[in-house]
Amino acid sequence: MSRDPRITAVLGRRVWDSRGRPTVEVEVRCGRSVGRAIAPAGASTGSGEAVELRDGGTRLGGLDVRGAVANVNGPIADALVGHDAADQRVADDRLIALDPSPSLAGLGANAIVAASMAVAHAAAEVADVPLWAWLAGTGTAAGIVTMPLPEIQIFGGGAHAGRRIDIQDLMIVAPGAASFAEALEWTAEVYLAAGGIMNDRGARSGVADEGGWWPAFATNEAAIEALVAAIERAGLVPGRDVAISLDIAASELWRDGGYRLGLEGRDLDSDAMIELVTGWCTRYPIVSVEDPVGEHDLAGFRAITAALGDGVQIVGDDVFVTDAARVDELDGVANAVLVKPNQAGTLSRAADALEASRRTGRGAILSARSGESEDVTIVHLAVGWGAGQLKVGSIARGERTAKWNEALRIEQSLGDRARFAGWSPLRRV
Repeated sequence: MSRDPRITAVLGRRVWDSRGRPTVEVEVRCGRSVGRAIAPAGASTGSGEAVELRDGGTRLGGLDVRGAVANVNGPIADALVGHDAADQRVADDRLIALDPSPSLAGLGANAIVAASMAVAHAAAEVADVPLWAWLAGTGTAAGIVTMPLPEIQIFGGGAHAGRRIDIQDLMIVAPGAASFAEALEWTAEVYLAAGGIMNDRGARSGVADEGGWWPAFATNEAAIEALVAAIERAGLVPGRDVAISLDIAASELWRDGGYRLGLEGRDLDSDAMIELVTGWCTRYPIVSVEDPVGEHDLAGFRAITAALGDGVQIVGDDVFVTDAARVDELDGVANAVLVKPNQAGTLSRAADALEASRRTGRGAILSARSGESEDVTIVHLAVGWGAGQLKVGSIARGERTAKWNEALRIEQSLGDRARFAGWSPLRRV
């Protein structure tokens, strides 16, 4: 017997994220069917992304979300109750209509994105299918399904680790693996090896925001060298089995008209920053670099994309902020797009940015944020939308493993219909 997809209730509540900060959970009910989603929060943010609503003041460091939760239980609920949850685009349009500000600062992007994701979960629950299958549609869901290449942090830095080193994420990908499950197993071996190397040096000091080892290096390049050593200690071949992916988050390094490397006490102009990153890509098995220059440095982005883009994935995050119009307009800037739903505010806007990446010949990575929870929506988006790549942090900490483990369940449920992306997202470059 089919169930009614009309929304009967919307409930907002305050929950807690992986940094011990309050965030917004939304529950959407269609009769007895329930969808829930939790808004993530970033530490390194682009200037053009949608903005969370926080209460301010002294309580909880000004980070409480009572106002955002009230907006869920008030105007957002009023706009969604009675709507067909199966029509995601109309639901999202209603949410955007409530807050015409470009940044969604009025109602709060945290309230809106949690509601948008919860609608999708409710629709999938009504249809009695997993969210990824609901997003993929009946035709795709019944055939071969691509499991994304995971991009997993081994060392955390930048805004995720008190700026102990300048590079924000030192990650690995395992395109040589035969399955998603094997890619995670190889990553776990590298993670353990990296911890062993830090322990041998007397420099093992816990983990950063996203679960990667807390960095303790004299230079940024020393961290890359340690990552290569960890791959080798794990018995894997750098550049064949496992390769390196960096997130420079260079917008965070911009100071007084140049890039400031605090660890090394160096100031670089755009050309010197490009030369630095290009040198790393020449000397090490690096296959992907995110935000190698700042969001404002469009000339630098075009220059490094032209210089490295035939062999290295150049990923734009802060420069695109999951905005389809920016992806369409910024010719020659990066050859891949980072897609973060909370940057855009709704699932429909995030899907538009993903489609724009394909339309412009770019790759895409679905990405979680540094402030996360047990919510696994991002995994279902990566699988259901066929993005080919997924980034959710390290292979430690529950808010990260919740997502990796969900992907393992999806892969197992698919059986012979699962196809691991492997090298295919990277062969494009």
